[in-house]
Amino acid sequence: MKRMQKTIFLGLILVFIVQGANAQEVLTLNKAFDIAETGSPDLKRSLLNLERYQKSLEAQRAALKSRFSLDVSPVMFSRNRRFDNRVSEWYTNENFETNALFRVEQPILITDGTLSLTNEFGWSSSYSDANDLESEVFYNNLYLNLNQPLFTYNRQKLELKELELNFENANISYAMQRLNLERNVTEFFYNVYMAQMNLNVAKDELENTQKSYDIIKNKVEAGLAAQEELYQAELNLATSKSTVQNSEVSFENAKDQLKLYLGMDLYEDFSILADVAVNPVPVDLEKAIETGLESRMELRQREIDIQSSQFELIRTKSMNEFRGDVNLRLGISGDNPSLDKVFDAPTNSPSVAVNFNIPLFDWGEKKARIAAQEAAVESQKLNLSDERNQIIISIRQTYRNLQNQLTQIEIARQNQTNAQLTYEINLERYENGDLTGMDLSLFQNQLSESKISYNQALINYKIELLNLKIQSLYDFENNEPILPSELYIEENQNN
Repeated sequence: MKRMQKTIFLGLILVFIVQGANAQEVLTLNKAFDIAETGSPDLKRSLLNLERYQKSLEAQRAALKSRFSLDVSPVMFSRNRRFDNRVSEWYTNENFETNALFRVEQPILITDGTLSLTNEFGWSSSYSDANDLESEVFYNNLYLNLNQPLFTYNRQKLELKELELNFENANISYAMQRLNLERNVTEFFYNVYMAQMNLNVAKDELENTQKSYDIIKNKVEAGLAAQEELYQAELNLATSKSTVQNSEVSFENAKDQLKLYLGMDLYEDFSILADVAVNPVPVDLEKAIETGLESRMELRQREIDIQSSQFELIRTKSMNEFRGDVNLRLGISGDNPSLDKVFDAPTNSPSVAVNFNIPLFDWGEKKARIAAQEAAVESQKLNLSDERNQIIISIRQTYRNLQNQLTQIEIARQNQTNAQLTYEINLERYENGDLTGMDLSLFQNQLSESKISYNQALINYKIELLNLKIQSLYDFENNEPILPSELYIEENQNN
């Protein structure tokens, strides 16, 4: 069996090299992976989504640092006509002012408070015709302010944690996309390979049919066979030519699909070079399930969903909540017509404000919303349990398919051998006039189908082995675990 596989494989290599002699690029599976790593639209979208969450997290962390701002009002002028109740007279007031406000704000992550320092400096000129007086003064107000919420959850911590989980989830999605990329590239690649094999088989069938046609034509011309045999041979030849044309169309369509998925130039041509020889790989089902449950990233995603729903429950519980706010302010202010004497007689300006929001009655709205969100949390927990069971079932099914595929390969190999021998025997009978052209066509079709079935069985085994690697995150061919998260988390941390 191994010798026959080696012969078939070497023959395929020779065919593909001959086909690629016209300056065609020879595409292997590993090369297809390399192209997809940089060109695949699906992977690019996943990477852009990862970058979006990464930048959002960076922005939130930057927002927790001190913020500096400067507001400048170079010109403020007003003229107002007012009524003075004290003397029951109208008067006109003109005011011209220019000032600047410098502010430093520092969020306090531990307590969800905000500490701010503000300094306002300006010059003001005011005139009133009520007493015909004009005032010009420099002023400066310096304040230190603390705003602290009470009896409520820490909103800053919650928002930061949510963004961290979103970024982790995006990392996981990117890693899963890379694993799916390997599976999809493999499937598209082998689709092209099978289309190419179908084309080669169709060409071989056309060559055999042409030989059969030539034989029966010579016999009919020599009067050794009936004319209807030639009609059947002509029909068989036309059918074989049509099969070749259909196979060429399918081959080109499969190549276009592969180009599209890899992100290749659609006008670039290539030929496929694939090693489909199968060496059975020993697989430990229990180890596959164990590593799958330990490493599958979908489980972590379900855990993130649970945490996100619990955060939403915290928000829901804060509706119509008893809440307090404390605002403390310490400051000094001064004013003087002379700039250098602004703080000669400063005024202390402390203030304290405590506010409470006390809900009284909401007709059961809060209780109902909390119950609804608690049900959502329990639903996410069920999703986690269901995901674990689904992983176990998927690994078991893949393992069974893998073992069954070995049997199918052996059956397909034996079927191909028998079909080849049967065709050769019946071709000799056809040449001797003991078999009709219609009967020979059936044996030819049987041989073509057996070749295709054998190659398809080999490819199915490779795809199922890859599927098991993705399902269990363990490479049984190389006997090592798959840890794709290290490939991107470390990279993003370095960035």
